[in-house]
Amino acid sequence: MARISIDPVTRIEGHLRIDVEVDGGAVSKAWASCTMWRGLEAILRGRDAREGWVFAQRFCGICTTVHAIASVRAVEDALQLEIPANAQFIRNLILIGHALHDHIVHFYQLSTLDWVDILTIPKADPARAASIAEGSSSWKGNSRTELEAVQSKVNGLVQSGQLGIFAHGYWNHPGMRLSPELNLILFSHYLQALEFQRKSCQVVAILGGKTPHIQNLAVGGVMNAINLNSIATFNMDRLGMLKAILEDLIPFCQEVFLTDACLLTAHYPEWLQLGRGVNNYIAVPDLPIDANATKFDLPGGVIMDGQLLSMRPIQNWKDPAYRKAVTEDSTHAWYQGGGPLPPYQGTSDPDYTGFHENAKYTWVKAPRYNGYPIQEGPLANILVGNAAGDPLTRKWTDIAFARISSVNGPKVNTNDMQSTMGRYLARAIRSALLADLALKHLQLLSTNILNGDATTYNPPDFPKGEIRGMGMHEAPRGALSHWVVIEKGAFANYQAVVPTTWNASPRDDKGIAGPYETSLIGTPVVDPEKPLEVLRTVHSFDPCMACSCHTLDATGAAIAQVKVQ
Repeated sequence: MARISIDPVTRIEGHLRIDVEVDGGAVSKAWASCTMWRGLEAILRGRDAREGWVFAQRFCGICTTVHAIASVRAVEDALQLEIPANAQFIRNLILIGHALHDHIVHFYQLSTLDWVDILTIPKADPARAASIAEGSSSWKGNSRTELEAVQSKVNGLVQSGQLGIFAHGYWNHPGMRLSPELNLILFSHYLQALEFQRKSCQVVAILGGKTPHIQNLAVGGVMNAINLNSIATFNMDRLGMLKAILEDLIPFCQEVFLTDACLLTAHYPEWLQLGRGVNNYIAVPDLPIDANATKFDLPGGVIMDGQLLSMRPIQNWKDPAYRKAVTEDSTHAWYQGGGPLPPYQGTSDPDYTGFHENAKYTWVKAPRYNGYPIQEGPLANILVGNAAGDPLTRKWTDIAFARISSVNGPKVNTNDMQSTMGRYLARAIRSALLADLALKHLQLLSTNILNGDATTYNPPDFPKGEIRGMGMHEAPRGALSHWVVIEKGAFANYQAVVPTTWNASPRDDKGIAGPYETSLIGTPVVDPEKPLEVLRTVHSFDPCMACSCHTLDATGAAIAQVKVQ
């Protein structure tokens, strides 16, 4: 039996430690430990509820926008405040832009190098690679000239002996089986993705004022002034600019990203049988298409035991069953307290003890839904969408399955997607359908404005007594919820139950593990010194732990520490 500790897991947001025991060449036990304290819930206590979203988006350095949205929705829910249709559409476009950026970066910059061996690229035949790529999609960046230029860059890097950011990859690992040509194609798209994730950020910045950490939100709507006759406000020029950016971005998502995920699936079919783990799923409804949020373009629902046919729909953000079912447990987390508590009653007071695998070992709590662990993320989103019969979800799921089969891959179904590779595939499917929805919501916004509606804000009015609210959002990593207790217009309690908290959940008071830990059980590990297989499954969740910022000099010594008093 071998014990492997990966600390830190890189190519993620934040700090994560994974410990596994390997017996007979496969993982028999696993522990997921987040090694940093978030702490923002404590900072938010006592603050004006109108400004909570500004602080809440600092929960994370990547998932900024999603926390801002969940925060204002929580306060609006507590006030039962309806926001204007224009505000819904602007928020939706920001969320779509943010999600496309997040998914592109995850697949290419954070995960591709788990599957692509760049050291084989010098052996590739660019002509053959171009033939393969052009046969897979009509993407303009698949030409022989483009691929030769990328190969030349890699050749220079390899010949220099200075691999830079690629120096510590698990190159030549027996688990990497792609041909040199496929490695060249995927690495070429890795480089192209840098430009297209930037374009998705432009969408967020045009509407949100900047990114990360948007500036345009408000409890009651958005602060985007609309006046088609003024160059200083949101006008037709801005709408046209957004349309041009989206029309440039969409082909990359649908012709490149989705195709590449299908290529990986076809060439690594065994990973459709690994990493299933917890097969309970939740996705929440999002992208409302009316002012009072009664209709949504992303359906919500709960799936238990992987049974899509028994999916319970979550119709809207008021769903009473969801609010009653969610609890958080601190038995194995570095917080005071222990057994499950509803978020409204939750606390986040630190109680650090060090890593003890049978006691407390992480800063992540254990959320539960009616006592059960839940997996969240694009996989849950796509499974719920298919179970709900959502036409757009089924369209892109079917396209993905057909593309996999077209490259002599396996016949894939939604049950196969409950796996490590399925999580990668689901992100690509979700990006393709979000790309379609981007133009739809831009058109909804344009039509509403041209019909004479320029309203973007309804002012809130806070009562003196206690009110409670919960804000939902189907974020890139899954169902996000912020739970607030407000007294006299200020936060008396604030708890964020985030997707990675669900997925990175430690064992609860009953000893039941969460998705990261259970998904690793049974994973084969060929070389304990290079646990690539463990990283593939962990990265498939796109871990996003709490952010922290440290300033170092060239030798690694701390220059300064900044603390919030």
